[in-house]
Amino acid sequence: MNMQTAAYYFPNYHADARNELYHGVGWTEWELMKCARPLFPGHRQPRVPLWGYGDEADPAVMAQKIDAAADHGLDAFVFDWYWYDGPYLQRALDEGFLRAPNRDRLKFALMWANHNWRDIHPVSYNNTKTAPTLYPWTTTYETVGYVWDHLLEHYLCQPNYWRVNGKPYFSIYAVVRFINQMGGPEKTAEVLELFRSKAKAAGLPGVHFNAVWYDNLDNQPFHPKCTETWHTEIGFDSYTSYNNSGCTPVWGKGFPEISYAEAAEEYKQFSERALAKLPAPYFPVVTAGWDCTPRTIQSDVYRKGDYPFMPVMETDCEAFRKSFRDLAGLLRNRPESEQIVLFNAWNEWTEGSYLEPDTFNKYKLLEIIKEEKQRYNGI
Repeated sequence: MNMQTAAYYFPNYHADARNELYHGVGWTEWELMKCARPLFPGHRQPRVPLWGYGDEADPAVMAQKIDAAADHGLDAFVFDWYWYDGPYLQRALDEGFLRAPNRDRLKFALMWANHNWRDIHPVSYNNTKTAPTLYPWTTTYETVGYVWDHLLEHYLCQPNYWRVNGKPYFSIYAVVRFINQMGGPEKTAEVLELFRSKAKAAGLPGVHFNAVWYDNLDNQPFHPKCTETWHTEIGFDSYTSYNNSGCTPVWGKGFPEISYAEAAEEYKQFSERALAKLPAPYFPVVTAGWDCTPRTIQSDVYRKGDYPFMPVMETDCEAFRKSFRDLAGLLRNRPESEQIVLFNAWNEWTEGSYLEPDTFNKYKLLEIIKEEKQRYNGI
């Protein structure tokens, strides 16, 4: 057995020129973490990074992350990648990861985070629905070719770009929106084929297209037979999720906290359905935890509402171990190329979902990944 593991990477812990227009010079989401406070009894905030508030665009800082990930069994980072009529939050990858002296120890891939960027860093309870959009996602059928060219020029041809079944892995986050904005399933199939043809012209064997999928297996709003349509007409090669937040019933039951173990068990059942019903492989995701309270105005009373006023799911190391073991176990009888588990996330600090060591759990989650992966692979 040779299971592959990858962790999503959220690149907003370096200075970005567009962020500075709204938040000031040098702002990063570390500022939200520094201001975080307990909002209800027993609430574990602030969460403090064991390595300090590092600049991820610094190759030396990124090298520490790469070494820790590789030493503990991770094969790749899947960077959240943004394009708002040009790249955004790209310096962590371009200047940090790709210039790190040890970059060859870890693969990388991209997930196109094709959603609007809203002013929620932080946001008040009364403004969650009306927070303005700072950067809308505007890519269309007519303009997506420019994006494909940029991706091929800068990323997919890199020697350590992650491949699945021999092809560069590229994931799309807001899939229904992508299909709608491209003009429907037929035109979406055309733009994916355009990317594949451009990739082949660049010397690659094509592209492995991954669709981020939530629990819409029985009732997709876009099309009454969406799963079959997406696979046969559009041609996604695999499916996954970004995390388990909000996608099973437990998330609607408890507040201000829910049980990690209960959410993990429900997500296991969700993954079983996905593996049984989706017409292409599904790669399950282990969620490290959930606490997006740093993105709320800290003086607000913490009440149940729209994101980020959501239940907190405190990291539970042994439940995390069980979740990883359970989800990996679902893949044992599948082809080796489909034995892939993702993690949310390497560093979603302001959502409380991170593998990077903090001063509380330190390296525990990473140690669990290493131990469980070795166990799975029979090492």
